[in-house]
Amino acid sequence: MWAIMALSQAKGIPDYEVLSLYEPPVMTRVHAANGRLMAEFATKHRLYLSIKSIPKTLKEAFISAEDKNFYHHFGLDPKGLSRALIKNIMNIGSGQRPEGASTITQQVAKNFLLSSDATLERKLKEAILAMRIEKTYSKDHILELYLNEIYLGRGTYGVAAASLAYFNKSVGELTLEECAYLAALPKGPANYDPFKYTQRAIDRRNWVIDRMIVNGYITSEQGEQAKKKPLGTVIRGRDNYVFAADYFTEEIRRHLINLYGSTTLYEGGLSVRTTLDPNLQLIAQRSLRNGLMKFDHLKGWRGAYKHINIQDDWYTALKGITGLSDLPEWRLAVVLSTDGNTVKIGLQPQRQNSVLLSQKKEIAILSQSESKWALSVIDKNGHRKTVQSLSNVLHVGDVIFVEKVSNSNDIYRLQQIPKIEGAIVAMEPHTGRVLAMVGGFSFSESQFNRATQAYRQTGSAFKPFVYAAALDNGYTPASVILDGPLEIRQINGQIWRPKNYGGTFAGPSTLRYGIEYSRNLMTVRLANDMGMSLVSEYAERFGLTDKLQPYLPMALGAGETTLLRMVTAYSVIANGGRSIKPSLIDRIQDRYGRTIYRHDNRLCANCNVQSWDNQSEPTLIDERDQVLDSMTAYQIISMMEGAVQRGTAARLRYLNRHIAGKTGTTNNSKDIWFIGFTPDLVVGVFMGYDQPASLGYNETGSSLGVPVFGEFIQAALQGKPDVPFKIPEDMILMPINRKTGMLAQAEDDDVIIEAFKPGTGPADIYQVIGGTDFFQEGVPTVTTSPQVNKALQDGGGGLY
Repeated sequence: MWAIMALSQAKGIPDYEVLSLYEPPVMTRVHAANGRLMAEFATKHRLYLSIKSIPKTLKEAFISAEDKNFYHHFGLDPKGLSRALIKNIMNIGSGQRPEGASTITQQVAKNFLLSSDATLERKLKEAILAMRIEKTYSKDHILELYLNEIYLGRGTYGVAAASLAYFNKSVGELTLEECAYLAALPKGPANYDPFKYTQRAIDRRNWVIDRMIVNGYITSEQGEQAKKKPLGTVIRGRDNYVFAADYFTEEIRRHLINLYGSTTLYEGGLSVRTTLDPNLQLIAQRSLRNGLMKFDHLKGWRGAYKHINIQDDWYTALKGITGLSDLPEWRLAVVLSTDGNTVKIGLQPQRQNSVLLSQKKEIAILSQSESKWALSVIDKNGHRKTVQSLSNVLHVGDVIFVEKVSNSNDIYRLQQIPKIEGAIVAMEPHTGRVLAMVGGFSFSESQFNRATQAYRQTGSAFKPFVYAAALDNGYTPASVILDGPLEIRQINGQIWRPKNYGGTFAGPSTLRYGIEYSRNLMTVRLANDMGMSLVSEYAERFGLTDKLQPYLPMALGAGETTLLRMVTAYSVIANGGRSIKPSLIDRIQDRYGRTIYRHDNRLCANCNVQSWDNQSEPTLIDERDQVLDSMTAYQIISMMEGAVQRGTAARLRYLNRHIAGKTGTTNNSKDIWFIGFTPDLVVGVFMGYDQPASLGYNETGSSLGVPVFGEFIQAALQGKPDVPFKIPEDMILMPINRKTGMLAQAEDDDVIIEAFKPGTGPADIYQVIGGTDFFQEGVPTVTTSPQVNKALQDGGGGLY
């Protein structure tokens, strides 16, 4: 005691008053739109709880285990110290663990203000600080500090994070035995690991329960019932939608760092509510993966993932190879033997409880009937050949990916990581909320997000913006343009000859026909007629690019942009021409629950009135910029509906829904696009190699992109009613001849209902834009830039 008094007058005692300003590092939690947890970002996994939010039973468990006299001592526990000293003397030589005597208050002093050095001076300082802390702060405040700071294993600090880690529950859901187990952990979490040392963990938990009985917190009957229960600990698994949302989550992480910095992200305790719809995200991932794998299977087997020597121990060698963590249905396997059509494989051991590897060696059979695609092989020279059995392409020691065949015990099919990549984005067109985003086949394989980071040529998917500019400036869907051969002399003396897909010509045709069947030659003539500067202005207005070079090949999608930008631009059309900003986040709150960011900043008239007095009903004030005339937007929508009904996206007719959309394919089929939408959902699909290369002569947005969209939209809208696109007031609907664009006559057999703005309508006189005058010697020359030279030489893009 004399030493404590002397040291209390000495210098070097830390300032304990900083405890009143305690703001520990708290993890940031990211949630889907429905509130389900998606991700946590932290240097220390901690959730801070006020003492009022911590259940009484949990507090009593910790007090019983760590400091039974907590509410009665002054920071030190002389009785406890004496008892521990006597017991430790008696246990000398017994091998039993020495009993500690530090109070909870002493532990707070040590954990917050001191080092862990086992010196007399540190212990004396700890005692002095404990007494000073007790004089300054309430018992509840001290206990709150302790229960939020203490390390409880599995990377968690504090009871809130530990409750989630061990039981996947909030503290309010914990049972008596679960509270007792958490209270057993401070003496050494690793020593009471529930899977490695199960019985030891149960014994320690039961010891805590006994202390709670002795201290009068629970009855003997309650305690005995609790001790009979299993530990009940779990490993917090990742739901399927969490795996599906890796690209989405990483985009959120980058955005939060840009907004607030990494320190706030990892230690600031933000609560982030995202726009992600878990169901749509799962559908998006499945649809994209199916499309990528289907294409890849057509290209045949490329070879084993890795190769190992199985003469020693294949099980151990295979265990050390990393597969794809975000494809839990795929497993790594090694070929053990081949005999004709029979291939025997050894499976990589699965994890138990996400911690321990199974010690069981699993042997299975690779099904040839389920893996026929692999009988087509690409040799070292890039040539394709067909073999008779899997034994001809697989060799002993080959490490491969396999997937279990449904309703079988030990039959698997062969898989391989596709070489082709892609992305899919689903957006709410009226708000810009991104409901789903997948940036590639596997985030585990490649973190590059092809929805936001890949700038690729858009091909014909750009055409709707060319036609929107025209319709906004005097043209109608029934305006007629020549679809015929075209030569344009460039400033460098070369001749550019844009082509239609398939090399065919339709002759004079309406703007509607040009969109529905994606006619390149008509689009070039239209862009030339109205001027590329106007097209560039509209591309920038829609946010497709910051600056579009005003050259004719750009009208065919020779420029580059991202899938997210494309989907956003199409959303502007779908919502009637209103500007929107894409957002992956609805709301961000700080550690105190204060909202510091909100995507929806619309004003609401009469939303905050305290009582009703016949005033106007509450209304949201729409302050979005009108970047496209609403009637123009509907005309483009109607024309793209035609592309689905009878044009390049006609394979979607089986859906029997009001869907509009546009395909896109660049030269040599290097980039594949399809952007489609309903009145309330816009979905964009991109596919291509990361290093641009031809996907194949006959591959188009129609053959690859449309099926992915179709699979997604069918599942996304299942059980929901078909909703037609809204027709603006004063829009005039008139029957016209689909080919000539003129008012339909009784004898016409190809009649459609076309949408016209007031004051416009079918032409009285048949007029063709881009007729014979366009081919005279004075044909305009096109000035090229380095960015588009390649596109000019290849024909300009825009195919189909």
